[in-house]
Amino acid sequence: MKTTPRTLLTIVAEAGLENRLSAMVTNQGARGFTVSTAHGQGPSLDRASDISGGNIRMEVVVTDQSAELILEILEKDYFPHFAVTCWISTVDVIREDRY
Repeated sequence: MKTTPRTLLTIVAEAGLENRLSAMVTNQGARGFTVSTAHGQGPSLDRASDISGGNIRMEVVVTDQSAELILEILEKDYFPHFAVTCWISTVDVIREDRY
């Protein structure tokens, strides 16, 4: 079985950001993503903005180039203003043409 390395971005954010994040990752080359409801506790119990609601967990598998672009935007436009965190993992995908 042939596999291809890609980057998995896992973004946990305020639910109210889902549409903005969806558009942003798509504009930076993501061909799809998965969003699920998330809850838990981080280092800060307070939200950085007045957006109410729960949290989402967005998983996006992209090329290294797209991952870098997405991370730059998250760092500049989201981390300072919203309850958002992100981590990256290297994954091997089977259907390369889908990512």
